[in-house]
Amino acid sequence: MEQKRTRVLIVGGGFGGVYTAMTLEKLLKRNPSVEVGLISKENYLVFQPMLPEVISGSIGILDTITPIRRLCPKTNLYTREVESINFTNRTVSTSAGVRPQPYQLEYDHLVIAVGNITSFVGQPGLAEHALPFKYLGDALLLRNRIIHVLEEADIETDPELRRALLTFVVAGGGFSGIEAVAELNDFVCAGTRNFRRIKPAEIRVVLLHSGPLILPELPENLARFAQKLLQRRGVEIRLNTRLAGATAESALLEGGDRIPTKTLVSTVPAAPNPLVAALPCKKERGRIVVNKFLEVLDHPGVWALGDCAWVVDHNTWQPCPPTAQHATRQAACLAKNLVASLREEPKQAFAFQARGKLASLGHRSAVADVFGFKLSGLMAWLLWRAIYLMKMPGFERKLRVSTDWFLDLLLPPDIVQLKIERSASFGREHFEPQEIIFRQGDRGDRLYIIIDGEIEIVKEEPGHGAKVLGRLGSGACFGEMALVNDNPRMATARTVTKVNLLSVDRGTFHALFAHHPPLRRMFQMLIDERLRAGADDWQPGARGARPK
Repeated sequence: MEQKRTRVLIVGGGFGGVYTAMTLEKLLKRNPSVEVGLISKENYLVFQPMLPEVISGSIGILDTITPIRRLCPKTNLYTREVESINFTNRTVSTSAGVRPQPYQLEYDHLVIAVGNITSFVGQPGLAEHALPFKYLGDALLLRNRIIHVLEEADIETDPELRRALLTFVVAGGGFSGIEAVAELNDFVCAGTRNFRRIKPAEIRVVLLHSGPLILPELPENLARFAQKLLQRRGVEIRLNTRLAGATAESALLEGGDRIPTKTLVSTVPAAPNPLVAALPCKKERGRIVVNKFLEVLDHPGVWALGDCAWVVDHNTWQPCPPTAQHATRQAACLAKNLVASLREEPKQAFAFQARGKLASLGHRSAVADVFGFKLSGLMAWLLWRAIYLMKMPGFERKLRVSTDWFLDLLLPPDIVQLKIERSASFGREHFEPQEIIFRQGDRGDRLYIIIDGEIEIVKEEPGHGAKVLGRLGSGACFGEMALVNDNPRMATARTVTKVNLLSVDRGTFHALFAHHPPLRRMFQMLIDERLRAGADDWQPGARGARPK
């Protein structure tokens, strides 16, 4: 009779989860009595410290990632989303695969390493119009956006729109924000040399930071060096300034100021993972409380580490910051304690003294605080590259990255835009009061449905100025006339209050209009009524509409 195997299940494919699996493989070697599984929504590990360099193209897009199957060849990998964890039944439920059936995995020991998520709660319009910067896809999307707006600005004749296209705003003065804005600034300044109609003086890069000094994690003299260096390179730094929201046209600041821009990057602090919030265990500031051995309190066989865990360092008695170097050290400690638990051996308390902090400032400059030694400039940049190259998992990736860095010294940056994403058929948009949704004479490209708020329809009449035809409220739709008749917009739509909209693109609208007769009849009746009322995009008496 085959002996029952002990099932160790790791949830999360970041540094904490992957390095736990790697250490378990080394400690267990070929122990047939233990089966290790890892659930990750991606089949690769992202080396996030080098993610900003994807923006400028100084390293290849795929060179920041390593296949998990190569790092953990003896671990069963499940590329699924985790939907729920049941401590009572000791099961983890995941999303369905090719077959739409529920999938459950049982465990004897569970390691939770799901990390945090990007959250824009409480900041209107950011989810719709801001670009997050946390994952590989975010870096690629930002790079494509930068190239796209440069292409548009090169042929744009409207000076106001041109200024918005050439304005880049990054919110957040921590490590992620500083490294992102530095690479973005270098890339834009170098890339403009390939655009004949764009002058370097037209580029505006703005960094928003809520505190009095950027990089608060570093000693003050290093932070001031970084701040002055970025300012010398043309980055406009606005201190004591918070990002309050966004629209399609502007970054909204606390206090009411706006910065017209088409590129807004937000590196706001992450929020706890909803999966963690649903767990019936003790938490501190949204993170799972663990003991000194990284075991979850009151739940034997359950462990947690990384950004999702409240881990107290027993050297300093302070909670560990959510950094990669702490996650990898916690992973090694947790794996050793888990194996010790299986073998009924003594466990060790987690203790780790951070060796230092480094931040790249782009263009061969950085700041570093390592073992108490403070460096800045070229030496810090060389140290930054050396340390992170050594830390990067896998010899193959080390070779690729070092080759990319060498070629980057000799060759100009690549400005190829990879249009790999499919345009959204449906989307949400946020507007502030007195903003234009579309203008009279614009091409009809989307149908709009008001989720909440109020808009007004305005028609420009030669010799008579602007005439407000009416207002539309929650539940009303507008913009269909130009889509059906393939004519320019016959009126302007602008907001009266803050407005959230659902928009449907031209292709999707035409597919529904052509193949769904009831919907077609409804829109034809709506168009007839609006024509009789003398307004293109307003219907008197409709639900949510008020005549002027």
